[in-house]
Amino acid sequence: MTALDIVQQYYQAFNRQDWEGMLAHLSDNIRHEVNQGEPRIGKDLYRSFLQHMDDCYAETLTDMVFFTEPAGKRVAVEFTVNGIYKKTDGDLVPARGQQYVLPAGAFLEVHNGKITRVTTYYNLPLWIKLVSV
Repeated sequence: MTALDIVQQYYQAFNRQDWEGMLAHLSDNIRHEVNQGEPRIGKDLYRSFLQHMDDCYAETLTDMVFFTEPAGKRVAVEFTVNGIYKKTDGDLVPARGQQYVLPAGAFLEVHNGKITRVTTYYNLPLWIKLVSV
């Protein structure tokens, strides 16, 4: 299976809300570089992140476009996040079931058939604006 296949299956699991399916594609020492904050290392922290996201948000991804590099170890993907803000996330804007559509992207690295790095980017000020109306 190629890195592209693995990453596509990972995102298919995301859209099915199959968190264990996503985790199955990750290495035990996954490096998760979030948009805001310090990187998190390890599957247990990633599992906690997924639980937190599931508590606060309901999201699906559309308009996914995948890019790979010649060596086949890195995959980039741009997508549209279609979400509902279900529960207030920390000190962010209070949640009231707001819907949002937000462009985003991610960079992933694959070694030995497992995703070893996930780096995600989105425009947080734009998201705040979208859920503040």
